[in-house]
Amino acid sequence: MRQTPFESIKKTLSLVLPSGVMSQLPDKWEKIGTVVTIKLRDELKQHQEIIGKAYAEVLDCTTVLNNVGGISGVYREPVVEVISGSSITETIHTENGIRFKIDPQKIMFSSGNMAERRRMATISNRHETIVDLFAGIGYFTLPMAVYSKPKKVFACEINPIAYRYLRANVVLNHVTDIVEPLLGDNRKIAPKDCADRVILGYLKEPQVFLPISLECLRNQSGVLHYHDVVPIESIPELPLKHIETAAKDYHRSVELLKVNEIKSYAPGVDHVVLDVRIVE
Repeated sequence: MRQTPFESIKKTLSLVLPSGVMSQLPDKWEKIGTVVTIKLRDELKQHQEIIGKAYAEVLDCTTVLNNVGGISGVYREPVVEVISGSSITETIHTENGIRFKIDPQKIMFSSGNMAERRRMATISNRHETIVDLFAGIGYFTLPMAVYSKPKKVFACEINPIAYRYLRANVVLNHVTDIVEPLLGDNRKIAPKDCADRVILGYLKEPQVFLPISLECLRNQSGVLHYHDVVPIESIPELPLKHIETAAKDYHRSVELLKVNEIKSYAPGVDHVVLDVRIVE
């Protein structure tokens, strides 16, 4: 029977690592283009070069990164270190026919959001104007632009490095006529009173950005895709309450269209997306 990649990794490392640490090897990883990111426990740090080399060989990648600190700051930057291979980590990652140019040392990319990126690809139409408030390198903007071909997507991004990759990816995927990248704080740069649909894909207190989301919608009415991390027992009531509170300030009401549970974020906490319609 053919071995799984993790079984091959364990077999390779069993020859060189103490038996007591074998059970601590990470059985999950994220492969972005030619770069793999793993998360090593502190007990494995002294063996990280040997471990990194084994993952690189089995998973056929040029670089292995160790995730040492998750995602940090307003710019949503990964805290990682190279443990094997090249320190040059710019790569092209292909997903659902979309090509993402990215440097995983500098820019986050969540494979766990793949299903949501696929969903966004076909949710719009050629008549719509869209504002993506946290576009990153084009996670949702690019699938939507390539497959739904809306009239216009305004893609806002505050991180200058992510913005540079966003611009490159718009060219790489041949959607320069659809996507307009915008650099800066979305509360200052996002176009107002123009959108049929707004994507609010930010997980740290996203309710702070609800006012600008509503102001982007034409006549403060339209569809909002609202991402949040929520205790399971509070889905969808808690995020829906945030949206309703913000909408009330604009004398608008909220229709819940869909609740999409993306992935587990922490024990008892899920990353969810609420599709809502803001109406007069």
